[in-house]
Amino acid sequence: MDATAVLQQTFGYQQFRPGQEEIINHVLAGDNTLAIMPTGGGKSLCYQIPALILPGLTLVISPLISLMKDQVDAANELGISAAFINSSLDFLGMLDVLKEAQAGRLKLLYVAPERFDSPDFMAALKKIKISLIAVDEAHCISQWGHDFRPSYLGLSEVLADLTQQPPVIALTATATPQVAQDICQRLNIPENNEIKTGFGRQNLAFSVIKDQSGDDYLLRYLKANPDQSGIIYCSTRKEVERVGALLTRHKIANTIYHGGLNENQRRQHQEDFVYDRVSIMVATNAFGMGIDKSNVRFVIHDQVPGSLEAYYQEAGRAGRDGLPSEAILLYSPQDVLIQHFFIDQSELSDQLKQVEYRKLQEMTAYANTQSCLQQFIQRYFGEAAEPCGRCSNCLDDRETVEITIDAQKVLSCVKRMGERYGKGLIAQVLTGAHNQRVIESHFDELSTYGLLGTHSQKAVSQLIDFLTASGYLLPSAGQYPTLSVTATGVEVLKGQRQVYRKVDRVVKSNQSITVADKGLFAELRALRRELAESEHVPPFVIFSDKTLIAMAELKPSTETEFLAVKGVGENKMTKYGAKFRQVIADYTAKKETAEV
Repeated sequence: MDATAVLQQTFGYQQFRPGQEEIINHVLAGDNTLAIMPTGGGKSLCYQIPALILPGLTLVISPLISLMKDQVDAANELGISAAFINSSLDFLGMLDVLKEAQAGRLKLLYVAPERFDSPDFMAALKKIKISLIAVDEAHCISQWGHDFRPSYLGLSEVLADLTQQPPVIALTATATPQVAQDICQRLNIPENNEIKTGFGRQNLAFSVIKDQSGDDYLLRYLKANPDQSGIIYCSTRKEVERVGALLTRHKIANTIYHGGLNENQRRQHQEDFVYDRVSIMVATNAFGMGIDKSNVRFVIHDQVPGSLEAYYQEAGRAGRDGLPSEAILLYSPQDVLIQHFFIDQSELSDQLKQVEYRKLQEMTAYANTQSCLQQFIQRYFGEAAEPCGRCSNCLDDRETVEITIDAQKVLSCVKRMGERYGKGLIAQVLTGAHNQRVIESHFDELSTYGLLGTHSQKAVSQLIDFLTASGYLLPSAGQYPTLSVTATGVEVLKGQRQVYRKVDRVVKSNQSITVADKGLFAELRALRRELAESEHVPPFVIFSDKTLIAMAELKPSTETEFLAVKGVGENKMTKYGAKFRQVIADYTAKKETAEV
């Protein structure tokens, strides 16, 4: 059976997404391959389809238990024999899985990288025919990546020591050119076998909200978008607790997730969200990697994350089903200090700390740019792109005002202070602060002292952030970046260039998803929820929202018509087709009777 036939019969899709077929062909040819695809781009099919075609077992190296469980559940629903080995299994359970693999009854086996430290496990692998090794979340292998895991570092040596030498496919959604190069070197992947489908997410609208109360915006947004599933990310456990309590006080149902909860609490809260019992999850970044919940309509960052890689991966958990979704950053300069603290307190080497400080600067620049947000992200990952036309900056119809004179005041002050100081002190001088450092450094004697005295230090700091993001000021590397004036900034000082800035955003309901028959869609969701609860799997494992919307539109009444719905394969048609067609038939008959 060829790859296209497997795609259609097992997964219910008529054609491949961009890059999938090329990646699969490389794998089937025995090539080591790196696949860089955005979240929701269909990475798992790039090893699952070869797994069904190749004769032996596909070994999938995965970093999280929740990721393994969801993917094994989804594979088994499709009729693919899959299992996992991790710390949730006892010794006898692990032996049972290995026996199944040795007998050739498994096509997919998910394991954590730490498992290779076990001599017994390595000995067991020698008795299994392995046709392919997939390294999921491959950015974890690179010390330059945003989520480096030491357990991944030894994979290159482990794989080289295997008696069998099957092809390796590495998969990630977030890899800068430097990280991609590192992955390829460590896993012996030729440069021309790196396949990147692009970092753009056509269904995702990015927004940055600043200069207003984040709590007020959050409450207004959630009340304007009731019943939509979403994740709210916070940087600390304390903030998770605070935001969760805030929503509860305003009668917005939510659940929380952070490392301070015990294992049972975390599992229960995660299941409540994944199984659609609760629509809103408030969490630290401990939640999310490998959560395949496809109908997340929005991801809101209540606080600034530490890097654009982390932000893009977390934001990308919205709209995995391809339907219109939102990624919103509530930006406050104060939150940047929290990330600084995390870096300061980390056990990273001084060299890697400098890398993290630079990443945080890029995150701040993103929050303050007035250019296209999607374009900014794609350029960060080394990809040229046109403006997306759907982010908050592309759609920003606020009035644009000229701020050249204020910009010149800031740039002149930076120059007169010798381009040796950071944003905080510059803002103090411009606003006429009378503190010890300003006086002892004689900055109160500068001609620029107090030039923006009618402004608050916060407002001036935000202006400095804007000028930095717009390329008029350049921050140095390091923990305490100093600012210097760029060549473009010099043009502003000389009066050769003008500076413009846009002057709170109005909360809008995210109603871009259209459903042909909302009543039928609701009944189909209810059936999906019932089936998911009885089978102890997340609802999206049964069918995605996108597939249910297609059912509500097409109203299939026969097996052939049901099989034609995108996302319905033969196994799911056999398993669920009659029940869903019955709901459609009953609803249609009831509606026709009511119209008569």
